[in-house]
Amino acid sequence: MAQPVQKNTLYVGGLAEEVDEKILHAAFVPFGEIKDVKTPLDQATQKHRSFGFVTFLEREDAAAAMDNMDGAELFGRVLTVNYAFPERIKGGEQGWAAQPIWADADTWFERQQQEEEMQRLQAEQRAAMQAAEKLHREKLAADKEGEKEEETDTKTDPMATA
Repeated sequence: MAQPVQKNTLYVGGLAEEVDEKILHAAFVPFGEIKDVKTPLDQATQKHRSFGFVTFLEREDAAAAMDNMDGAELFGRVLTVNYAFPERIKGGEQGWAAQPIWADADTWFERQQQEEEMQRLQAEQRAAMQAAEKLHREKLAADKEGEKEEETDTKTDPMATA
């Protein structure tokens, strides 16, 4: 399943250590009005992880920036610029999702209720089938008993044989 891209947010990879959000903003502002610039930090070093995201107000501006800045050089490093994928948050039904883990709690509860109802119906159906089989066996046994009694009656009654 391919994730949808965010057409006004760009992924900018290959950033040098000296590049911060201000420098990234300054590099991309010539292409249009910028809504947001983020450079995610490494938790251990508190430095950016050599990539960032630039969100433009207009899709056309983002397209122009991507066309012009992909392969460009900034602080001695070649940039990779692509459309960004939505942020992935751990959770959801497939393990990773674009929503928090509690977002599918209502559907999970509904599925649990449906599953319990299905199990209850299957148990009722099994019980009904077992009761029907028992009645059928009892009827067959009663029919066999009736046939045996008729045979016994016929053997002892000389008039029935004539």
